[in-house]
Formats: sequence, C-alpha cells, structure tokens
Amino acid sequence: MSALQIVAVVVCFGVTAVAVALLVKTVNHFLATFRLGQPEDRGDDKGARTRTLLREFLGHTRMSRLPVVAVAHWFTMVSFGVLVFTLLNAFGQLFKPDFTLPLIGHFPPYEWVTEFFAWTGLLGILALIVIRQKNHPRSAPGEHGRRSRFFGSTWWQAYYVELTILGVTVCILTLRGLEYALESKGGTTGTTAVGDASALHYPMTAWIGELFTSLSVDTLANTIVVVAAVKILISFAWMITIALQPTMGVAWHRFLAFFNIFFKRHADGRTSLGELQPIRVGGEVLDFENVDDLDEDAALGVGKVEDFTWKGLLDFSTCTECGRCQSQCPAWNTDKPLSPKLLVMALRDHAYAKSPWLLASEEVRAAALKEGADAADGFSEATRGAVATEQLVGETGYDIRNPLQAYNPHGPDAVIDEDVLWSCTTCGACVEQCPVDIEHVDAIVDLRRYKNLIESAFPAELNGLFKNLEKNSNPWGLAPRLRMDWAKDLPFEVKQVGQDVEDLSEVDYLFWVGCAGAYEDRAKKTTRAVAELLDTAGVTFAVLGDGEACTGDSARRAGNEFLFQMLAQQNVETLNEVGASTIVVTCAHCFNTIKNEYPQLGGRYEVLHHTQLLNRLVREKRLTPVARPGDAVTTGAASTGAKVTYHDPCYLGRHNQVYAPPRELLQILPGVEYAEMERSKEKSFCCGAGGARMWMEEKLGTRINTNRTEEALATGAERIAVGCPFCKVMLSDGLNAAIQDGKATDAVEVVDVAQMLLAAVRRGDGGHESDEAKTPEPQPDPEPAPVA
Repeated sequence: MSALQIVAVVVCFGVTAVAVALLVKTVNHFLATFRLGQPEDRGDDKGARTRTLLREFLGHTRMSRLPVVAVAHWFTMVSFGVLVFTLLNAFGQLFKPDFTLPLIGHFPPYEWVTEFFAWTGLLGILALIVIRQKNHPRSAPGEHGRRSRFFGSTWWQAYYVELTILGVTVCILTLRGLEYALESKGGTTGTTAVGDASALHYPMTAWIGELFTSLSVDTLANTIVVVAAVKILISFAWMITIALQPTMGVAWHRFLAFFNIFFKRHADGRTSLGELQPIRVGGEVLDFENVDDLDEDAALGVGKVEDFTWKGLLDFSTCTECGRCQSQCPAWNTDKPLSPKLLVMALRDHAYAKSPWLLASEEVRAAALKEGADAADGFSEATRGAVATEQLVGETGYDIRNPLQAYNPHGPDAVIDEDVLWSCTTCGACVEQCPVDIEHVDAIVDLRRYKNLIESAFPAELNGLFKNLEKNSNPWGLAPRLRMDWAKDLPFEVKQVGQDVEDLSEVDYLFWVGCAGAYEDRAKKTTRAVAELLDTAGVTFAVLGDGEACTGDSARRAGNEFLFQMLAQQNVETLNEVGASTIVVTCAHCFNTIKNEYPQLGGRYEVLHHTQLLNRLVREKRLTPVARPGDAVTTGAASTGAKVTYHDPCYLGRHNQVYAPPRELLQILPGVEYAEMERSKEKSFCCGAGGARMWMEEKLGTRINTNRTEEALATGAERIAVGCPFCKVMLSDGLNAAIQDGKATDAVEVVDVAQMLLAAVRRGDGGHESDEAKTPEPQPDPEPAPVA
C-alpha cells in the first residue's frame, strides 16, 4: 500500500467509526424519545400496512400532487438505496484501486442499474435544487416571501443534504470513468481483462473514461483512491451531521418516513382525516361515564409534549420541511400565524430539547434543580429552556412576519401561540398534502382539548356556542320546537318519526335536517329543495323533528370533547331507538360526524350526502332536469344560471373523498356550462367555517371566505354551487362583500347543488325555475347570527 492509501484508509475508517457510533447513539435516543409518548396501538393488519408502505414508497402516491417533484424525488430516493453498494466498493478501492465487488462487480445488469441511477440521481437532485431556488422566499409573493412553501424551513440543512447527494453522485460517475480508463490499461497489475472496458460494462460512463485514458496507471490508481476517499468522507460526514442533529427532518425522513407511513392511522392507506380520534388516557379510550375515577393529574388532551402519543412524536420527527402543508393552509394563505409546517417544527424542536430532561433519572433532575441551571451538568441550554417553558400553548408575543420559525429556549413561557392554535379550520389540507403522512389535525385538536377541558382557556366567542349547545342542542340557541318550521307551506306532508311513522322501517330514508338546515334561513332553502326532490322522485323519508340534536361537530373540533360526547350519545340513542339504518344529510359536517365518528359510540349507519342520493335518482331517471325554454337565462335563488362553478366542502371532499356526485349533477344540467376553480377537489380551498371557526370572529389577516369567493368569481360563473350550509353562509357573505366592493354583481348567487337541480326539474313539471325563491318561509325568532 502506498502512503496515500494508508492515510486514506486511516482517515476514512476513523471517520466511519465515529459516524457509526454517533448514529447508533442517536437512533437509541430516537427510540427513547418515542417511548416518552403515550401508548397507542398502530400494529393492526400488518399485511395491509406493508402493502400501503410499498405502494406509497415505490409508487410515490403521496408525492404525486407535484408531478415534476415526484419524479425527481423518486429517482433521488431510489438511488440512495441502490447506490449503497458503490460505497462498499469505494472501501475496497482504498486498498486496491481496481477492486470490484465479488460476483456482481462486473455483472452487466448490476453495472447498468448502477450507472442509470447514478445519472438519474444526479439529474433528480439538480432538478430539486432548481425547484427549491425557484420557490425561494426571496422571489415569492407575500410579505417576506410567505407564499413560498419553503418559508421558515431550515435552509442550511436543505442545502447540505442537496450538496451531499450531488457530491456522492458526481463521485460515483467519476469513479466509473476512472475505472474504465484503468481497466483499458489492464488494471494496476496489467492483468485485468481489457475487454471489460467496454460499453457493455460502462454503457453511460465510457465517454467519461475516455477523458482519462491519457493518464498513467499510477495516476489513475491514486486518483481512484482520492475520489473513493472523498465519496466515503462525504457520506459519513453526512452521517455525523445528522447524528448530531436529530431535528434535521430533511435528512432523517429518509429513514423515519418508512415507519411513519407504516404506522399511519388507517392500515389500508386512507388519508388520516374524517373522524377525530377519541381522548385516550394511558393508551385507553376514555370512558366518560367513569371520568370521575381519573387521577387528578390525568391529561385530557395534550398539555405537555410528552402527552402526545409516540406516533405524534414520530410525526414531528419525520417532517421534511417541504412546506406542502403550508402552501395549502387557508390560515397561512390569509396571513394568519398558523403554518402546519412551522407548528410541527416547533413541537419537534421542543420535544428534542426537553427529552434529555425527561429521560434523566429523578436523582439527576433533583441535583440539577438543587444546584441551579448553571450547574446542571449534562443539560444543554436548549434543554434548560425547554424545561423552564411553562406550557405548550400560550401568549408568545410572536412576530407575524416570522411566527414559529424555530423554538427559542430564551423566548416566552409557551411554545405555540394561542392565535396559532385557534386559527385552524381543521380543513385537512395539510394532512392531505403531506408526503410522509403527518397527522396535523389530530395534534391541533388534542392541544385544543387540553386548553378547553383542563384550563378552560378558549376564544370568548365559543362561550355562546357551548351554552347554546348545552341548553338547546343547537348553535343558535333556538327552541327545539322551531326545528320543523322549514317544512311549513310545503305542498306535501313531511313525516316525523314518532308522530306520522312509528319507526324508520316504514320509509326509505331518515332525512337528517341538521341545525343549519332547520334554523338558518339560507340553509332552509337547501332543506326544502332536497325534500321536494325526494318527494318528486317518489322517495319516502321521515325526519326526527325536535328529536334531533346538534351532531357535536363544532364542539369536538373546538376541543370540548365532553359536550360532543353528550350530544353524540343522545343522538346515537335516538337513532338506534327509531331503527335508523340509512340516513341522508345536507350538511358536510353532519355527514362526517354521523358516518365516521358515531361508530365510536356504537352508532353505525349508512350515511349519504344529498348530492350522492340525488345523483343516483337522476341516473335512475326518477328525476329529470330540463333545459330552459329558448336557453334564456333567468334569475332567482334556485335558478341554474348559464355558468356554474363548484366549491368542495372540506368535510365532504378531503375528509370523505366525495368529489364526483355534485359535479356530475351540475354537469348533467341542460344548458349549464361548468367551470372548475384552480383549487379544487383535493386542493380545494376552505371556506373558513370548519374547526368551529364558524362561530369565531376572524380578526387576523384577511378573510378566508373572501379569498375563496374571489377565486370563484374569477371563473366568470353566475352561480357558485355548494354542498354544505356552512360553506353557503361563508361564501354568501364573501359574495356580499364582493358586491359592495364592486367586484361582483347581483346576478351572481351562491346556491346549493340541490337548488339548481330543483330548478331544472321544475321546468319539466311546468314550473318556473325561480319558484323556490318565491316560496314564503317562516322566520325564526330573532337571535344573534353566527359570526362568519
């Protein structure tokens, strides 16, 4: 061995030993940190989980929302695994420059795969570098580049990872060229088969090798040793760096993402949306009938970082800081302080700052407290700051230009500001977009639960909501006797269970009217339209009348789990008593709650959204929409209009994947042109009412409903169709604001899909499409309207 080889071997093996030791230590710290979290069973149906992992990993199904990024990332990712054999080969080349791996070293298919993924890995990382720079905050709109999905990401870490991959792939391709040149000269001993230096073995790097053929054998051999050493040092310097930075998600997701995907909520791979998870104490679902038996220090929700489940801590650790969640978040896009990415980063940084203290023995902690922070040997400044932080959520005095960019141990006595927590609409855009299946909404609601149930600290507007739900079982606080006022003056009888029918076996469907459908004037029109369409189609249905109570959606998403349980149990008992089996609803929030959350309380029913049922009835020819006479455009709250766009309710679309039925209904209306908004389906923009935001004033940034309404108006549509009463309220208010500002005319209306279908069906019955608008509706007693 030459002196160069001896130095290279000593340095490379020394660095490798340090890297492996540090990596093992950090992996053990990861496992210990995850064990700090609360227990949770995510090990069911391992076969389905494995199939989900393989599908998402090999198919990049979660990455496909950004196709170019998905392709570039796929090749970069696969090259990371495939090219690991080149690292083993590099170690051999330190001792013998013409070394090749036994058996496979000169096996052509292996060489082809190696060169293919070396080149595609290089091109992939170059593409990702360009994309990151193209989307850099310096050139993005919004104050300080807030519209960049990379705003707030840790830039040096991203650059380091990108340059590492770039350096490794360049070294691999350079080594292949040098190997070709050396073999063309017979190798270091002159006995290597010169025929190996051919396009058969070097199909994509032979041209590089030709550039080196003028060098001597010794020069080629020494150059191979140097390049191999550089490749090894780049690789293991990266390993040392990530071992010293457990919060370096842009690197660690390469390993942790496999586990996060495998342990996602649903084994079959469904997005972790729809139902919220029940409160657990010690890993067991809380039995609210025995809540008085809980220990005094039992956490209801999350008040400390260790109150998150182990899966929650794994979520935070896996975050890649790609910012896809941030780019889709309605709160962030309307200049509010909530960014799902920055929230996860802050919780991650806090968890790993605090974990050394939590993992220390009682004796060590007692000694540290006794001697004082300055003498707390073994605890970093960040750890002491994390321990001193009194609460996860509180007033932080954040800077709106840079909220939650990183956890600051010297900052205020909270990690997350209250404004951040309560800005969330639980629309699920973050969860839908996340390529590594982080469950942001669950974390936010768990934080709200603690603030609500333990600290009684929540926005003042929610006081009225909770009182109304407790007293009258509806958000408006109106009397239950008014629940049937929507049905007055209809030309047919609306049957009530217990009065007109004994139980639901006598009818086809239970029509769940919902609080908005019964009390809110705009939503009543939808209720009446659905009832009339069902009657026209010969579908028998009954309603519960004053037997209905609010489903509890807003209470649960505001963190008031006790109130949700009270309302939900009451409804489940009622539904089971009357023999409910198939339920049709007009509210996306009721749809999600009854369909996905009531099974947690023993209520299992087939639940249909009204657009699903109406679409079925049209296809069965039981409802027939008819074109306007002469295709003339008329006006009216239920008219079809000439051009229509559709707004996806979050709790119908993203949370339940119901996208086609409402669109099919609109597209089948004769003489109506359908226009899709740019942000639609999985990428639909929230109306701003979810997560109990319907009942809270929007004081920060710009209004979410205005943002969405302006997008709808940009399509040129005369009708903005919706499938949820909350959306109807929010977009109607947004439209009114646009009209006042001169951005729209009175000719534009927000209507439910059912109202448009009714208008078209009535034309076939000889009616006029705006009759619905003329139908007198009884008005409820004056009550404060919800904040929208």
